[in-house]
Amino acid sequence: MTSVGIIGGGIAGLTAALSLAKLGYEVTLIHTGINTTNSYLAQAGIAFPLLEGDSITAHVIDTMRGGKYINDKETVWNVISKASEAYDFLLSLGVKFETNETEGGHSFPRVFTIKNETGKHLTKILYLHAKEGGVNFIKGEAEELAVKHGKAYGVFVNGEFLKFDATIIASGGFTGLFKYTAGSPTNLGTLIGDAVMKGAFARDLEFIQFHPTGFIGEDGVKLISEAVRGAGARLVTEDGKRFVNELSTRDIVARAIYLKMQEGERVFLDATGIADFKKKFPQIYAFLRKEGIDPSRDLIPIAPIAHYTIGGIAVDTWYRTGIKNLYAIGEAASNGFHGANRLASNSLLECIVSGLEVARTIVRDKPKGREVKEPPYHGYETGDIESLREILWGHAGIVRNERTLKEGLKKLRDVEADPRLKLLVRGVLECALAREESRGAHYREDFPAMRKEFERPSFFDGKCRL
Repeated sequence: MTSVGIIGGGIAGLTAALSLAKLGYEVTLIHTGINTTNSYLAQAGIAFPLLEGDSITAHVIDTMRGGKYINDKETVWNVISKASEAYDFLLSLGVKFETNETEGGHSFPRVFTIKNETGKHLTKILYLHAKEGGVNFIKGEAEELAVKHGKAYGVFVNGEFLKFDATIIASGGFTGLFKYTAGSPTNLGTLIGDAVMKGAFARDLEFIQFHPTGFIGEDGVKLISEAVRGAGARLVTEDGKRFVNELSTRDIVARAIYLKMQEGERVFLDATGIADFKKKFPQIYAFLRKEGIDPSRDLIPIAPIAHYTIGGIAVDTWYRTGIKNLYAIGEAASNGFHGANRLASNSLLECIVSGLEVARTIVRDKPKGREVKEPPYHGYETGDIESLREILWGHAGIVRNERTLKEGLKKLRDVEADPRLKLLVRGVLECALAREESRGAHYREDFPAMRKEFERPSFFDGKCRL
C-alpha cells in the first residue's frame, strides 16, 4: 500500500488526508496541535461563486484584479472552477453554512460563513472524519524533510526518520517570522526554507499580506475579521473622521492605516452601528470584552499585523514541487493563485481545492520510494528568532524602500539562527529589493507605481530571479 505523510493539521492537510484515506492510501498526518493552526483561527469564511447573480467569471475577475494581474490565469480558473466541488465536499461531511457576506475586493456577497468562526468549525468536522476514515495522527514536530538526490523519502519527526512514498507539506506560511501577527507563532516556514535548501524553488516571497485590523492587547495579538467591516464598521481617526474605503483590498486599507499612524494619529474601528455584535461575532466580542472594550459603545483601537504569506514553495497547477515525490498545498505553497494580493476568504477555498487536487495528483503520479539508506539529518537549532522577527517587521513591512531592505540584509548576516529561516528571510528581503515597483501587498515608497516590466512572478532558490 502506498504511504503518504502529511505535515500540518490545518484545513488543507486534513482535506488531503481524508481524500487520500478514502482512496485507500495509508495516510499519516503529523501536527503540533489541530486547534493551533491558522486554519482553526480563521474567522471569516470561504469564497464560493455559487449564488444566483454571481459567476465563476466574476470571481476570477475579482481575483485577478486583486492580484494586480500577476496571478497565474490557469491556476485561478482551475481553483475557482472547482468551488462547487469543494462546497459539495463540505456539505457531504455535514458542514452547514449560516450566511454569506461581502469582503474586501469581492464584487458579490460570496463569502460563506459559520458564526464568523468558520475555520474552527471546518477543522473540527474534517478532523473527526479523518479520524473515522483511518488517518493515523502523530503529534510532534516535523523538523526536517528527508531528501536525497532530489527525491523526498519522508520526514524527520523529533529526530526519527519516518519513511513515506509521498510527502505533502501543508504546514502553513511564515507569518510567525514577523513581530506582530495574530496567527500561530509556530508558523515560521521552517519546511519552506528546508525545501528551498534541498532543491525546490520558492515563489513570490516578497508579497506579505498585512491584515488592516489587528488588535494588540494585554492578552496578545488578535484579529478583527474583515467581516466586521463588511457588516458596516468604519475606520476612523480619533476625531471620528473616515479616511479610506473599508472594503478596498487589504493592501490599500492596511497602507492607509499605517500612513495615518506614521503621522502620529491613532486609528480605530467604529462598530457601534452593528446590531447584535455579540451574536454575529462571538469570538471577537469575547476577547474585546476581556480587554475592557464594549464594541456597542467603544471605539476599537487597531493596527495592521502580518496575516498571510502569499509566497511559498513553488508548485505547479497540480501541487508538485521541484523535488520528486514532494508536494505542497495551502499557504505553504505558491502557484500564482493569489498574485500580488490575496482576496479575503480565497485562502480557505484554496485549502479545500488543493487538498482534493493533490490527492488526485498522487493517484496519477503513483509515487514509490525505493529502499534508501537514511537521508542526512542536520538537527538545526532554532536560534535567535526574535532578531529575525525584528528584521522583517522593521525592514520588510507594509512600506519598504531600498535603504531599509539593504539595512535588513546587512543585519541578517550577524544573526545566529536556523540557516533555513535565515534563507527564507533573505529571500523576502532580496525579492522585495529586486521588485522595483509597488504591486499589491508589496509597496516600495521609492517606486510607488506598478511597472509593466515587473508584471511577472519572482522565484528564489538562494538567489532571487525576477
